[in-house]
Amino acid sequence: MNINGFIDLHTHGISRYDTRTDDYEDILSMARVHAKAGTRAILPTIYAGPIDRIRKSLKAVKKAMSVQEKADSRRYGAQILGVHIEGPFLNPLRCGAMDSSSFVKPTQASLKRLISDYEEMVRIITIAPELPGALKVIEKCADMGIRVNMGHSDATFRQALEGKKAGATGITHIFNAMRPLHHREPGLAGLGLIDKDLYIEIIADGIHLHPKILELLFNRKRLDKIIIVSDSVSGRKTAKGVVYQNGILAGSALTIEGIVRRLKKLGIPDAEIIEATTDNPLRYIGMKESMLCG
Repeated sequence: MNINGFIDLHTHGISRYDTRTDDYEDILSMARVHAKAGTRAILPTIYAGPIDRIRKSLKAVKKAMSVQEKADSRRYGAQILGVHIEGPFLNPLRCGAMDSSSFVKPTQASLKRLISDYEEMVRIITIAPELPGALKVIEKCADMGIRVNMGHSDATFRQALEGKKAGATGITHIFNAMRPLHHREPGLAGLGLIDKDLYIEIIADGIHLHPKILELLFNRKRLDKIIIVSDSVSGRKTAKGVVYQNGILAGSALTIEGIVRRLKKLGIPDAEIIEATTDNPLRYIGMKESMLCG
């Protein structure tokens, strides 16, 4: 496969490194591990948590980005493009492996407290659109140029559509941590499947989504709106390449390279894989190939 390097917009950690850190060296180490597996650029993704805890992670990522900018980026691994904050404006009903006690009601005051001094590096934030106050926060983020993904959500189809109308442009790891697709209530997953504008993240490790669901997504969804992500996390992986916390599927231990191998086994054409792992992620966050270092 002829490819210049994958772009991963959703990685919480890899190997023993994690974005829940005060140490920028952990973020740079993450970038190195990803680079060794063919990933050219990453968007470190910060878990939901107390706002002060998230801000410590933001500070670490900002420092890591500064180090990369001042040196030969190849020494420091995959280029860090900013951050994706997955929360804390999420629905406790769909917390997945996250600690729902740290979720925060969406208000513009909480948003300001969350991202103040870091606005320029926040590329994506995940919000549950059905929460009271969420639509106003989505509108504010959109006005600031921050991409809003809908996720960790119990939204109905109507509520998800309201989130899109407010300015949301994507869906975080479709089908995972959201209301299941139902024939009388499509929910957020149903909107993501059929909507021509919304981008969707897909964790294509074959565990987070059944292989037949992966085939459905590639056959039904507009190809230019599909973004393959690793959703990689630190921790001990199982034989199938995923990580569990307290018996709950918490994320992948694969890089995009490992996921691509599984997609190829499913028969997904190389051209489609390249678009979903390079072109689409860059377009989603408003970047071009020429804007990357190296």
